[in-house]
Amino acid sequence: MSAGRCRIEIVTPEDLLAFEARWAGHSPAKGAAIRRELHIGEARYYQLLHRAASTGDGVRADPITARRVREKLQAAQEWRTRRAMPRAAASPT
Repeated sequence: MSAGRCRIEIVTPEDLLAFEARWAGHSPAKGAAIRRELHIGEARYYQLLHRAASTGDGVRADPITARRVREKLQAAQEWRTRRAMPRAAASPT
């Protein structure tokens, strides 16, 4: 592999939260922009975004977006937990 083809870029919490503030929500265009602008895949983007929203650097960089990201993550986790719970058996009346 030639040195010219290997490219390592560091994406900071500030970069991630600024990107998320511009691209709130989810769409195919956002996925393409993640790959084009940040040079990472969507799954990795969301991993790094959730981490950035929980760090002091991320909160200082953009407290509003960091809070929104944390709240969306918490809501998704609660939804998954509720979905995984067995339903209570209907009691005969």
